[in-house]
Amino acid sequence: MQRTDSAKNDFVHGAFYAPYAEGAKRVNKLWQDKAVKLLLCGAAATSILIVVLIFVFLGKEAAPFVVKPGIAELFSTRWVPVSFQKESFGIIPLVTGSLLITGLATLFTIPFGVCAAIYIAEVAVPWEREILKPVIELLAGIPSVVIGFFGLIVLAPLVKECFGLPSGLTALTGALLLALMAIPTVISISEDAIRCVPESYKSASLALGASRLQTIWKVTVPAALSGIIASIMLGMGRVIGETMAVMMVTGNAAIITAWPLDSVRTMTATIAAEMGEVPFGSEHYQALFCVGIVLLLATFVLNMVAQWVLKKYRIG
Repeated sequence: MQRTDSAKNDFVHGAFYAPYAEGAKRVNKLWQDKAVKLLLCGAAATSILIVVLIFVFLGKEAAPFVVKPGIAELFSTRWVPVSFQKESFGIIPLVTGSLLITGLATLFTIPFGVCAAIYIAEVAVPWEREILKPVIELLAGIPSVVIGFFGLIVLAPLVKECFGLPSGLTALTGALLLALMAIPTVISISEDAIRCVPESYKSASLALGASRLQTIWKVTVPAALSGIIASIMLGMGRVIGETMAVMMVTGNAAIITAWPLDSVRTMTATIAAEMGEVPFGSEHYQALFCVGIVLLLATFVLNMVAQWVLKKYRIG
């Protein structure tokens, strides 16, 4: 009888406090959700804050140059930061050199990278894929200074001999090296995008009588176009921001040219070569920060274009 009364009391107490326990669990879960949300928002806000602080820092260091000698000085056609007569800080030769190397590297990267990704994803047998993938990923991890040394010792003499040049340190040499560095990124991301295309797309194309090659170029590649474009944009981002390899093999001649066999100088190489020796607070110092702002704006515009292209070609 006592056991029956005790069990009855436990049941009554449990039924009485059950709603309160359930409410406490809901409150705890609500606080946990809010904490996670605040943590994620804080991480996102920190990223934005870092970018804003970078802009503020660059702007603060470059602002005196706008007053003296004036922003018009940046649009001159000569970069001569050290001279006994008159110093000149025109960034036009640096911009054209960067654009020339980036454009050439992109022309080399797109066909090789996309075709290699298609072969690995759609044509290669499993044992070939198991060999090619690690090799490509290993190539992507090679330090840029090692690739620059390879270009200086091997590629530059080869370019010199093939074209009969007095020096192999040209824009073409730098573009080939940058393409070598960007191709693994394009291959890896494009191959993942191609393999993510639903198998039903390919089966439907083959069922309609298309050949395997037609299916690849007419169905698979268009379906994976957003991922392929993303890989190309990431590859271009690495090309624009690369410093050491470009500084070692391009000749570093600050001239305006569109000929691939001329020596050129990029914005990144200029900052890396001159920032360590420039007097703090001098006009040369401020001009280098102006170059950094232009480079940062170029990267920002590239990211905006990439987002627009991805949004335009996104499936569904």
